[in-house]
Amino acid sequence: MAAKLSVEPAGRSCWDEPLSIAVRGLAPEQPVTLRAALRDEKGALFRAHARYRADSHGELDLARAPALGGSFSGLEPMGLLWAMEPDRPLWRLIKRDVQTPFVVELEVLDGHEPDGGRLLARAVHERHFMAPGVRRVPVREGRVRATLFLPPGQGPFPGIIDVYGVGGGLLEYRASLVAGHGFATLALAFYGFEDLPKELNIIEVDYFEEAVRYMLRHPKVKGPDIGLLGLSLGADICLIMASFLKNVSATVSINGSAFSGNRHIKYKQTMIPPLGHDLRRTKVAFSGILDIVDIRNDAVGGCENPSMIPIEKAKGPILFVAGQDDHCWRSELYTQIALDRLQAHGKERPQVLSYPGTGHYIEPPYFPMCPASLHKIVNEAVIWGGEVRAHSKAQIDAWKQILFFFGKHLDSTHSRASCRL
Repeated sequence: MAAKLSVEPAGRSCWDEPLSIAVRGLAPEQPVTLRAALRDEKGALFRAHARYRADSHGELDLARAPALGGSFSGLEPMGLLWAMEPDRPLWRLIKRDVQTPFVVELEVLDGHEPDGGRLLARAVHERHFMAPGVRRVPVREGRVRATLFLPPGQGPFPGIIDVYGVGGGLLEYRASLVAGHGFATLALAFYGFEDLPKELNIIEVDYFEEAVRYMLRHPKVKGPDIGLLGLSLGADICLIMASFLKNVSATVSINGSAFSGNRHIKYKQTMIPPLGHDLRRTKVAFSGILDIVDIRNDAVGGCENPSMIPIEKAKGPILFVAGQDDHCWRSELYTQIALDRLQAHGKERPQVLSYPGTGHYIEPPYFPMCPASLHKIVNEAVIWGGEVRAHSKAQIDAWKQILFFFGKHLDSTHSRASCRL
């Protein structure tokens, strides 16, 4: 009987959806190696492999069988995805065109040889970033440059603005996945895209206020409030929006600092000075790559430092997500300072998710951890922190918690598209 590799759901799934991977038709106790590979839009090849042993019936189910070594070990049903590594150094997996899937190739090879034995079975699976029925709408409204993702159905839907960090441009893959869970989600660019400023020299809150107004005017967006989701500098921008703007009822800060880092923040007559940094504090990690975790100037005065974002003014709840091994900056420390500030102003303690062994880029589930890549400020490669297994587990948990947080505080009755967790 020939070996057969099965992947469920069959043929296609959403990127944030777990897979069931099994092999049947093997010899009892047969040693095999499973390999997974995908190629990104820039041509970089991401690969992972793991060694397994079939059971006494010649079957192998990754939900029950531990990996015996390779890119990972132990019981890890999705390890073949989250443990992928690129074939080029300092490369981060990013989905640039969410209208096309990543195509994952899976192979079963005989034996445990490092170079792979005879090919026994093969399967191809598409990992999509738009759930069936999700609509993608480019937005060029006034100054706003963005893409709106609408869930299937008539709506209106609870709305979220999604902001990424340093690097500029327009990244859509997180917003498109969030829309698959019933939220009208706006992926918002704020520099380095089309006719927006090439560099971000000052954070003008007026621009983000315009994006909030766009969302609240949209017939498919359910008011009177929206949610905000941001990572790194994008998280700080979300905290700024929540602090200064009305109509924000839920904010998620992923590895934000709650400080004005290297740029002034301007809103009407208010100007918040930057905390600043000192590149002489740069260290070199054991790998030879730069470590910038301590280059920021000290937050003298703690939660009363003049460069801190006035988060106590936020109307709605804030969810802080922090990687304890973040090497972009000390996210756990900054989260504690944010808690001190809220407490000093008599505010309720917010929800905090603090993950050990977790670095800076906390992405949607199953994205391979990016340990190091080019940083725009120092124009060199820097380490981002994190241990692969712990970081990957954190991404899965944080995603569930973030979706639950928005569901609770924006609209507990919203409908969900077919992507499931």
